[in-house]
Amino acid sequence: MKRRLALAVAGLTTIALVATPTVATAAPTSPPPEGDFQKVTLNDNPGEPMDLAVLPDRRVLHVTRAGEVRLHDPDTGRNTIAATLDVYRHDEEGLQNVAIDPNFGRAGNNWVYLYYSPPMNTPVDDPSTPNVNEGDAPAWGTAADFAKFKGALRLSRFRLVKDKLDLTTEQQILDVPVDRGICCHVGGDIGFDAEGNLYLSTGDDTNPFESGGYAPLDERAGRNPAYDAQRTSANTNDLRGKILRIKVGANGGYSIPDGNLFPQGTAGTRPEIYLMGLRNPFRIELNRETGELYVADYSPDARQADPLRGPAGHGKWLAAREAGNYGWPYCATAALPYTDYDFATGVSGAPFNCSAPVNESPHNTGLRELPPVAQPQVWYTYGQSAQFPELGTGGIGPMAGPAYQFSPPGTQGHAPVAWPAYYDGVPLLAEWTRDYVKGLRLDAGGDLTGIEPVLPSFTFDNPMDLEFGPDGALYVLEYGDGYFSENPDAQLARIDYTGWTGNHTPAPQVSATPTAGLAPLTVTFSSDGTTDYDGDRLKFAWDFDNDGKVDSRAANPTFTYRDNGLYNATLRVTDPGGLSAAASVPVVVGNAPPVVELVKPVAGQPFAFGDTVQFEVRVTDDQPVDCSRVSVTYILGHDTHGHPQTTANGCTGSIQTTVPSGHDPATDHLTGVFVASYTDPGGDGLPSLTGTDEVVLVPSA
Repeated sequence: MKRRLALAVAGLTTIALVATPTVATAAPTSPPPEGDFQKVTLNDNPGEPMDLAVLPDRRVLHVTRAGEVRLHDPDTGRNTIAATLDVYRHDEEGLQNVAIDPNFGRAGNNWVYLYYSPPMNTPVDDPSTPNVNEGDAPAWGTAADFAKFKGALRLSRFRLVKDKLDLTTEQQILDVPVDRGICCHVGGDIGFDAEGNLYLSTGDDTNPFESGGYAPLDERAGRNPAYDAQRTSANTNDLRGKILRIKVGANGGYSIPDGNLFPQGTAGTRPEIYLMGLRNPFRIELNRETGELYVADYSPDARQADPLRGPAGHGKWLAAREAGNYGWPYCATAALPYTDYDFATGVSGAPFNCSAPVNESPHNTGLRELPPVAQPQVWYTYGQSAQFPELGTGGIGPMAGPAYQFSPPGTQGHAPVAWPAYYDGVPLLAEWTRDYVKGLRLDAGGDLTGIEPVLPSFTFDNPMDLEFGPDGALYVLEYGDGYFSENPDAQLARIDYTGWTGNHTPAPQVSATPTAGLAPLTVTFSSDGTTDYDGDRLKFAWDFDNDGKVDSRAANPTFTYRDNGLYNATLRVTDPGGLSAAASVPVVVGNAPPVVELVKPVAGQPFAFGDTVQFEVRVTDDQPVDCSRVSVTYILGHDTHGHPQTTANGCTGSIQTTVPSGHDPATDHLTGVFVASYTDPGGDGLPSLTGTDEVVLVPSA
C-alpha cells in the first residue's frame, strides 16, 4: 500500500453506512476539527485518472485518458472496468470526462455522459519510419497539409447496465472540431443545472509554447492556425475556449435554451456558447441551489509582466450567473489587457481594449466586435497575490470544485459520513499544482467575501476532480506526481466526516504470495497489518476472483487459481458498527507483466530544447515482443506538471524536442520527459498487461 496522509485513519478503500441519530445542530462559526475527518482510499491503482462521477447508490465511475471507464462498488470494495473506448491519443487527447444524467436512477434513466476523442482517420506515427513521425501536424505548410489533422472531441451518452457501460447504446450529442497532432488545451468538463441543461467546457486547442508565455496571436501566412487562439476562444463562430450550454434531446442531439450569449440565428455566432474567452477551463461545477456556474481557467506561462507583450500568467476562478466573455486571448481579466503583438515583425502595438475587444485575425470566422470582458471573482499569478494572499505561491492549476449542500441529521439525504453544516453552500477551489483545497465564501450577490483552507493537513496530491456524493462525503480523484501514466500516488478516495458518530472505518492491509505464476497457482493471502482505530473486533470477507462473491472469511486464507487471468483479490473488513473497508492485491495467472526499459535516452545525458533525441526501448516479456505496440511520448515538463508534445511508435526512433519560447529552463523548472509504454497482446485467456518506464532529462546550461 502506498503512503497516504490522513487524520485518524489512512489507506482505506470503502465504507458502509449505518443509521444516524437525530442531533441538534447550532449555527457553525468555525471549522470542525480536522481529526473529525477521515480519508478513505477507494482505488489505489486508478490508471491515469481524469474525472469522476458518483452514482446515487454511491458507486463511483472514473475515467482514464487511455479510454477506460472504471467502476468502484462500495458494497464489496471491488474495482472493475465498466468499458474501454478506442480513443485517439496524441498530446493531451483521449477520454476526458464522465458525468451522469441528473435524473439517473429514475424511471429507468441510466445515462452516462462521456467526452472523448474518437480515432477517426487522423494520421498516427508509422513505426517502420523511425526518423519520421507521421502523427505530428506541421508547424508550417498549406491548408491541405493541415486538413488531414482536422478531428473532433465528441460528447456522447451511453447506458450503464448493471456494472457495464454498453457502448452499443451510444447516442452522439455534439462534436467539437479540433486541430490534432499538435498540443494543447483540449480538456473538457460536463455539468448540469437545476433545469437539466448540460454545460460543456472546452479548451482553446492552441499551442502556447512559441508565444513567450503571453497571448498566442500568430497570424503569419503559412503558419499552422493552431498557434492563434483568436480562431477559437475569441471566435464567436467556434466552440473552443468556451462553456457551451445545451438541452440534450430524447434520442441524442440537442436544442438551445434561452439565455446563451448569442440569440439563435445571429449571423457569425454559435448559439451553444454561454461563456467565451476562456483558455483551458479544465473543471466546472454547477450549484443547482443558486444557479451559479463555477469555472476555473488555467494560466499562460509568463512569470513576469512585459509592457511589450502583456501581464504575467494568471489563473482565475469565477462564479457566473449570466452569459459573458472572459477575454482570452486579449485580456487576462477586465483590467489586465495583453498587447497586440505582430509575430511577423516582432513589433508591439497598443494594449487591447477589454471594454470593446475586436477580433481582426484572418482565422476569425465570427463577429469582429466582441462583448466586453467580464471580471472573475478570483485571479492570481505565480507570486503572492495582493488581493488574495490566502492562495499562497507556486504554479497555477485551478480546478473548480463543488459547493456542498448540507442535509441536517434525521432528514433525507443525511448520512453518518456527511460533511457538517459549516461547509454548506461553500464552493471549493482545488489547486492542482499547489496540492490544496480552499473554500470560497460568497455573499448573496455572488461577490467573494473570504477564502479559507479546507483540511490543510490532508494530502491532496494533484487533485483532478472533487465531487460531493449522495452521502454528503467528498470524493476526490488524485493524479499524483508524474507524467501521463499511472503515478505511484494516484488514487480515488473519499473524505468522510466522523463527528456524528465517533466511529472510524477499519484499515485493511493485504498481501499475497506469490502474485504471479502459471495455472494452477496456489496463493497464500495475508491480512497482517489490518487495524481499527477504535480497537473493534473485525470480520473478514475475501473475494479472490473478483466476481462479487465471498470466497473465504478467514484472516489468512489460501486459494488456488485454475484459470488464466488478472485477478484483483479483495479483502473487506467490517466493524461491529457496520462500517467496512476493503483493499485489494493483483494476482496474475498465466501471463507476466512486460518489463519496459528506456535504454535511450538516459537521465543525466546532455540535452537542449530543440535537439533531436534518439530513443531505444527494451521490452522483456514472456510473450513475443511486437515493437509496433511500443509507444514513446515526449512531454514538456513544467514545474510539477507536463504537456505531451508528440507520441512515436516503435522500439527505436527519434523525437525532436520542442523549444518553449519565452522560457528560461534554468529558472522556469523545465524538463524533457520521455515515457515508454508497451502492452502485450494477451489472448487465449491471458489478460493484456502493460509496462512503462520514464526518464526525465534536465536541459544543460
